[in-house]
Amino acid sequence: MENGTVIISGGAGFIGTRVAPRLLDSGRTVIVLDNLHRQVHPDGAWPEALDPRAIRIEGSVVELDDWLAAIDRSEGDISVLHLAAETGTGQSLTEARRHAGVNVLGTATMTDALVNRNVWPTSIVLTSSRAVYGEGEWLDEDGRPGAPDPRTAADLDQMRWMPRIGARFAVHPLPHVAKTVQPRPTNVYAATKLAQEHLLNSWCSAMGVPLSILRLQNVYGAGQALSNSYTGVLTFFATRSVAGEAIEVYEGGGILRDFVHVSDVATALVAALDAPGALREPVDIGSGEGVSLQRVAEIMADLSSAPAPIVTDRYRLGDVRAAFASIAAAQQALGYRPKVTLQDGLTELLSFARS
Repeated sequence: MENGTVIISGGAGFIGTRVAPRLLDSGRTVIVLDNLHRQVHPDGAWPEALDPRAIRIEGSVVELDDWLAAIDRSEGDISVLHLAAETGTGQSLTEARRHAGVNVLGTATMTDALVNRNVWPTSIVLTSSRAVYGEGEWLDEDGRPGAPDPRTAADLDQMRWMPRIGARFAVHPLPHVAKTVQPRPTNVYAATKLAQEHLLNSWCSAMGVPLSILRLQNVYGAGQALSNSYTGVLTFFATRSVAGEAIEVYEGGGILRDFVHVSDVATALVAALDAPGALREPVDIGSGEGVSLQRVAEIMADLSSAPAPIVTDRYRLGDVRAAFASIAAAQQALGYRPKVTLQDGLTELLSFARS
C-alpha cells in the first residue's frame, strides 16, 4: 500500500520511531499520537529519533478528542498502528488501574473515535505481547505436554524455578505458537494485552476492518529508554556493563527469553500494514530461539570487559521461567525473517548505552 495515512499511537516510543521513516519513505502520511509520558520521555519532549516529517499530536489514547484530532488530520485511506501501552510487568501488579486504563480503555476509545468520524481503516495492526501466554506450554517429567499454573511465591522462595503441571513439575518448555498455545496471563499487563486482542477482534470482525495481531517477544536495540526500568532486562544489563559493574542474574541464571531486534520488529509491522487481511490469527514475532539470561549477561560482560555476572536466587513475582517463539507462521504469512543476530544487536545496544 502506498499513500494514505498511518496513525501510530505511541509513535514517539522505541518501536514507533523505527517504523515511521519506513512508512514515510513509502509515500504515506504518518501521524504520531503520543502523550510523551515522563517514564519513557523524562524531559517531556519529542525525541530526536522521531522523523521530522511525521505529524505530531501530543495527546492520550484514553481521550476521545485526541483520537479525533489525529483522524481529522488524516488524508486518504487510514490505517492504524496501535503501539501505545503501559508495559511494566511487575509494575502492573501494583498499578493495575493505570495499565487497564491505557491498554484497554485506550483501545476502546480508538474504536469509538473511528465510529464517531465514520472512518473504517484499511488495516489495524496491534502490537500484542508474548506475555499473554503466561507460562506457556511445557512437557512434564513423562514427556506429556501441558499448560502449567502460574508459579507461586512459596515455590520461588524455595528456588523451585520450574512451573507445575498439576502436581508435577514441568521440565521442558515449548515454543510459543499462537495457533496452538492457549493464552494464560500471569500478570495484569499480560491480561490487558489479551483484552486488547479480544476487544479489537470483536470490533474489527463486526465492522469488516482487517486486523493484524503481532505478539512480540522481548524487543531490544539502540534507542531504548535506558532510564526506564520497565523497558526490558537488556537495558538494565547494558547500563551495568558499560559502567563496569557485574550484572545480577535472577533465578539461578536459567530464565529463558527470545530477544528480537527492533529493526526486525519494524520490518514485521510494515509487512503487516502492507498486507491487510493476511493474518487470520495472531502471529509470533521473535528471533525464533530462546537464550538464557545468564548467557546473555556473559556475552555483554565479555563485550564490555565488565566483571563476570553474579547469579542469584532472587526473583520477580509475575515473571515466567521461559518464553520463546516459533516464527513459522509469521514467515509464511508476512515473509518475516529476522536478520540481526544477538551478538550484533547486543554490540549495538552497548555502543548506544556508552554514548
